[in-house]
Amino acid sequence: MKPSHIRRTIPVSQVLEEITEIWCQWRKQKLPLYLFLAMCFNLVVAPVVYAATGEQLSRSQSWGLGLLGLVILGLSIYLFFVMFVPEKF
Repeated sequence: MKPSHIRRTIPVSQVLEEITEIWCQWRKQKLPLYLFLAMCFNLVVAPVVYAATGEQLSRSQSWGLGLLGLVILGLSIYLFFVMFVPEKF
């Protein structure tokens, strides 16, 4: 006897509804998205830092330095805009 596979289908309308809900939440709360993108970008930056130090730093230290660099870059960009476009803030 062959095992029968039960296939569960999700209606397209339910999928579209969930996507719209996620889209609406994303538009309201951007901080989690920015944090996620920073972590993903750090996956590229951390190995570069690790390779540039000649493996003198551990992987976690390289990851932390990469994240610190991203935070400094983000703050620099933010402060640049605050200085030159103050009426927006």
